[in-house]
Amino acid sequence: MAKTLGCLAVIGVVIVGLVVYLTGEYNGLVRQQQAVEAQWAQVENVYQRRADLVPNLVSTVKGAANFEQETLTQVVQARSRVGQISAQATQAMINDPKQLAQYEAAQNQLSSALSRLLVVVERYPELKSVAAFQDLMTQLEGTENRIAVERRRFNEVARDFNTRLKRVPTSWFISILHWNFQEKAYFQAQAGAEQAPKVNFDFGNAPPQQNQQQEQQPVQ
Repeated sequence: MAKTLGCLAVIGVVIVGLVVYLTGEYNGLVRQQQAVEAQWAQVENVYQRRADLVPNLVSTVKGAANFEQETLTQVVQARSRVGQISAQATQAMINDPKQLAQYEAAQNQLSSALSRLLVVVERYPELKSVAAFQDLMTQLEGTENRIAVERRRFNEVARDFNTRLKRVPTSWFISILHWNFQEKAYFQAQAGAEQAPKVNFDFGNAPPQQNQQQEQQPVQ
C-alpha cells in the first residue's frame, strides 16, 4: 500500500511538473509571438510615415520650374501601390513569406522612385533655398534610417521566435498538442541595404560630371 501511494505521489509530481513546464513554454511562445507582432506594427508605422511624406514632397518639388513630370509620376504611382498593399496588410502577413515579399517589393519600388527623384532634384539648385524642401529631406532621411532599424529589429525578434519554435522538445509539444504557432517570415536584405539612402543637400555645388555619373548609375 505504501509503495502504491509512493508511486502515485511520484507520478503526480511528474504530471504537475510537466504541466508547469508546458504552461511556461506555451506562455513563453505567446510572449515572443506578441513581440514579433508588436515589432511588425513598428515596421508598418515607419513605412506609413514615409508614405505620408510623399504627397508634401511631390507638391514642393512641383514648384520648381519645368521639373520632370515623369519622375514625379513614378513616385506617385509607387506610393499608390504601397497604399494598396498596406491596406491589405494584416498580422497574418508575417506568417507568409510570399505575402511579405510582395509587401517588401512595393516598398522597395517606392524607395527606388524616391532615389531617382533625389538624383533629378540635383538639376534644380533653386530648391536648395526652399525651407519646406529642406525640412522634408531631413524627415525623409530620418525615416529611411528608422525603416532600416525597425526592419532589422523585426528580423531579430522573428529569428528568436522561430528558433524557439524549432527547438526540441518545444517542436515536439507543438506537433503533439497542436499548438497554433507558425514560423515567421523575414525581410530579405538587398545589396547595400545596410546603409540608408543618402540624402544630398548640396544640390547646387555638385560638379556636372558627378551629376551625370549619378544619373547614369542604375537604381537597385
